[in-house]
Amino acid sequence: MNQVQSMIIIVFISFLASCGSGKSDHQVVENQRGNPGEVRVGIDTGDRAPELVFESPEGEKISLTSLRGKMVLVDFWASWCAPCRMENPNLVRTYKKYRNEEFVNGSGFTIYGVSLDNRKEDWVNAIEKDGLIWESHVSDLKGGQSVPAAMYGVMAIPMNFLLDGDGIIVARGLRGEYLETKLKELLK
Repeated sequence: MNQVQSMIIIVFISFLASCGSGKSDHQVVENQRGNPGEVRVGIDTGDRAPELVFESPEGEKISLTSLRGKMVLVDFWASWCAPCRMENPNLVRTYKKYRNEEFVNGSGFTIYGVSLDNRKEDWVNAIEKDGLIWESHVSDLKGGQSVPAAMYGVMAIPMNFLLDGDGIIVARGLRGEYLETKLKELLK
């Protein structure tokens, strides 16, 4: 399967996922594995999120762990993904509202945007056009073969993971009002 076919499949799956009931597939924090106090690295709610270190549009490597201490939304998206682009205004509004808030386990809120684009120009233009004002934008520019998407088991976009200040996944798949509702629950 070539890269164009991979992107078409991702767009189609993304479209189908966005056509559902409009409800999020968010989950509550539960960690039923291991010993008390032991947190495994993984992609399930209650796991410590796997480290990501990828390049910004300016070529600077940005690590996910550099954002520890804040609530972080790891947001998988692409410039060619219509549902992603439709969700971006919600992300911008939520970022502006919560970026300086104090949470139970995190000081401030930010977004670590992971693009599944394969053309830098398209990615950068979408960031600018959609007003994605947070600082952490990364991509490996491998499109449907994205390494960070594979690491997080992302099969369709938009997809996101909400991490607390310790890098623990507290929810996933929060779109629309579900993201703000979860952030409100986690306020101090």
